[in-house]
Amino acid sequence: MLHYRPDVARFIGYPADPDAQDWHDLAELVGPGVEFTLRNYTDDPTDPVHLVRRFEVVQMTGEDIRAAAADPAAGVEVLGDADVPQMLDLVERTRPGPFFACTIDMGTYLGIRQGGRLVAMAGERMHPAGWTEISAVCVDSGYRKRGLATTLVGAVAETIRARRDVPFLHASSINHDAIALYESIGFRHRAAGAVGHAVRRSHLTEVNPTSFLLR
Repeated sequence: MLHYRPDVARFIGYPADPDAQDWHDLAELVGPGVEFTLRNYTDDPTDPVHLVRRFEVVQMTGEDIRAAAADPAAGVEVLGDADVPQMLDLVERTRPGPFFACTIDMGTYLGIRQGGRLVAMAGERMHPAGWTEISAVCVDSGYRKRGLATTLVGAVAETIRARRDVPFLHASSINHDAIALYESIGFRHRAAGAVGHAVRRSHLTEVNPTSFLLR
């Protein structure tokens, strides 16, 4: 089994059809008090892991996204390690999904500031061969409906396409505004599924129940 450091991402690589030993190994691997992500998992009381919450998601791909001229007035900038405190603060305010102190190490992140404060960002996460995932798309509530998310997603997508990868992303199936935005750029639906956040069953009381919200 494979996994990222917990301060980078909480995804686990495990067999497509895990048996009892696989679940035991996974529980030992993640350790106590850490939430991690499982795909299409339904809670089974005989497993040593417990499903905390489950989300229906859609996957969208950007083979046909429409290039748009960048708006110089938007002030898009590349974010770095020094920006992580503001990035974490923005994530806390907007809850776009899992983002941790070192998630920035997974790829390029772009942001927009207003009055020196980070109010919008988007970046790269997983990199399967030939593809790059766009993630952590978020805009402060006071700056929505101004095209900032469209600008940032388009800019990240163009960065990905420049190296001949195909951009893709995920959204909650009930986040209709986000899905409509991605469709307007040219993303199209590829698949639907479920994402579960789980913990080791013997340590249910050690997890912050709001630590891994996805909206």
